[in-house]
Amino acid sequence: MIYILAFGGLALLLASGDLMVRGAISLAANLGISPLLMGLIIVGFGTSAPELMIGAEAALTGSPGLALGNVVGSNIANVLLVLGAPALIAPVACDRQGVMRHILVMLGVSLIFAGLAFGGVFGLQQGLLLLALLAGFIWYSIRDHRLEIPPVLDMLKTDVALGGIGGRTRSNLFSAAMVLGGLAGLILGARLLIDGAVAIARLLDVGEDVIGLSMVAIGTSLPELATTLAAAYRRHADVALGNVVGSNIFNLLAVMGVTATIAPAPVPQRFLVLDLPVMLAAAMILLAFAITRRPIDRGAGSAFLLGYAIYMILLYHSGNV
Repeated sequence: MIYILAFGGLALLLASGDLMVRGAISLAANLGISPLLMGLIIVGFGTSAPELMIGAEAALTGSPGLALGNVVGSNIANVLLVLGAPALIAPVACDRQGVMRHILVMLGVSLIFAGLAFGGVFGLQQGLLLLALLAGFIWYSIRDHRLEIPPVLDMLKTDVALGGIGGRTRSNLFSAAMVLGGLAGLILGARLLIDGAVAIARLLDVGEDVIGLSMVAIGTSLPELATTLAAAYRRHADVALGNVVGSNIFNLLAVMGVTATIAPAPVPQRFLVLDLPVMLAAAMILLAFAITRRPIDRGAGSAFLLGYAIYMILLYHSGNV
């Protein structure tokens, strides 16, 4: 029953997040909101909505370790799994305009996050700092279009993100109902997933952060994985990189920022030894591809997936010592 509870909550979470994003895009298009604001804020927050709801719910129910694991685990999965899998179908280009700036921002945010983690806890002060950085990132992105997320904007213009359904075909009332329904589903799905994940952690005698780093992180990365696989199949694999970079920035700043302002999240020692170094290494590998302007081809994609499998094995063993 606890597995049914967890996976049922995950399914509801993913479906509700998709419903909310579609409704928000349709509503924004009807209201004439610029594509930049639509792509950066609506899609950026929308794709991180499952992680955000899980973080808030975990903090409110006294399981902040699960939220921390979900954020770090999702960022690792986004790079190694979400970029590795589509590269087996079609190369992921790393030479698009603005890619270097986006990756540098992601790496900078990751380094700040790691520095805060070495303080031993994400509390109110750390949460407010992360949210302030998020506000600064959004403000600067709007002010300087060079920092917009072009692949995210591309997604808004293609049937990869919209599933072939144009954003202007729905009424404002119906679009608003989609947003509210999606939000309600996110809240319920997060509650079910958190309850199930905590029960699974106790049953397997592993830490909640380990469940967050593995099962919950992979689950909340499924929308990005599905989108990038569909994009690669249609020979638009370059969409994947911007989607991953934008999602990782929002995960670290928005999700952990909100979680830490609700309840303190202690940082386990293993995070500092294994998980944070893997997250930083993944970001630096992306930077290396951007500097050399080499695409992530089938060989690199296979290496990404192998690296993720090795990380999962190390994570399992570290959670059972």
